[in-house]
Amino acid sequence: MKNNVWSLSGRTALITGSTYGIGLAVAEEMAKLGANLIIVSRTAEKVNKCVEKILEFGVEVSGFVADVSLDEDRKRLFNHIVKSIGKLDILVNNVGTNIRKKSIDYTFDEYQQVLNTNMNSNFEMSRLAYPLLKKSDYGNVVNVLSVAGLTHVRTGAPYGMTKAALNQLTKNLAVEWAGDGIRVNAVSPWYTRTPLVQSLMENQEYFKDVLQRTPLGRIAEPEEVARVVAFLCMPAASYITGQNIIVDGGFLINGF
Repeated sequence: MKNNVWSLSGRTALITGSTYGIGLAVAEEMAKLGANLIIVSRTAEKVNKCVEKILEFGVEVSGFVADVSLDEDRKRLFNHIVKSIGKLDILVNNVGTNIRKKSIDYTFDEYQQVLNTNMNSNFEMSRLAYPLLKKSDYGNVVNVLSVAGLTHVRTGAPYGMTKAALNQLTKNLAVEWAGDGIRVNAVSPWYTRTPLVQSLMENQEYFKDVLQRTPLGRIAEPEEVARVVAFLCMPAASYITGQNIIVDGGFLINGF
């Protein structure tokens, strides 16, 4: 129903890093809400598996193999969207990586890898998406950040730097693109049950510290983050832009 402000029916959404973890949860949530999806990941097998899963929701799904940290892959992806799909209403910049080390121990290549994947790809994907989002009557960008961009959480300085930078990018683009009918928001999760944090959660002492600092006493499920991402893209959120919604079980407000 077109007038349903809690629906994404008929919208086309591109979600990066959408074959596992938060990205997959976002894809499934948006599919439930009626959105047609463009699934992007570096591995063909994972893309195909994800496409098959999303098709069960009865929406249109297009899969594309690309490493969005690479300029040539980003351009190939958007050439495909323009020529084969012809529209884009929603961009979810979800892809990210981390190398956990003390600042003094990073090599320059490791530092660049984190910056290219988390920050540079986000900036360039948004710019490439801009003409399509402007053409849409419903342009939306949601950046998946982290509480690591707001406080120290032992994840490594480069990771925190990139997430802090993307928080500011969200604000800048929200103001720059508001006149073009494009809303830009962000979501910052705390620890979420995904493959990227599985090894950390197996460290019982560390996991105990995480839970003690989290008022709700547990880590998030991917679906809990995905629902916030989906909400920000709905007509129901039509007057929200430039915001960073914290999904952290109370972690950041937990003083002494």
